[in-house]
Amino acid sequence: MNVSVYLILASVLFVIGAVTVLVRRNSIVVFMGVELMLNAANLTFLAFSRMWGDFDGQLAAFFVMVVAAAEVVVGLAIIVSLFRTRRTVSVDDENLLRG
Repeated sequence: MNVSVYLILASVLFVIGAVTVLVRRNSIVVFMGVELMLNAANLTFLAFSRMWGDFDGQLAAFFVMVVAAAEVVVGLAIIVSLFRTRRTVSVDDENLLRG
C-alpha cells in the first residue's frame, strides 16, 4: 500500500479527535478524543518510518504510547476523584479544581 493512504487515514483520525475535544463536554469523551489524536500521530510516525526504511519513527511512536499511557492514568485518576466529590465530569464546571 502507498504511504498516502496511511497519511489520509491519520489525518481523518486526527480531525475526528480534534472535533471530539472541541465539541464534547464530558471529560471522559474528551480524553478519548485526545487518545485518538495521539494514535493518529503514531500512525503518521509509523508510515514515515516505513517509507524511509529506518526505526526512528517506530521509536517516536513508542514514546508517544508511553506518554499517552501516563496521561490516561493521571487523567482518569483526576476524573474519578472529581466524580466522587462533585458527582459530575463535565468540563464546563471550571470551579471544580479550585481549592
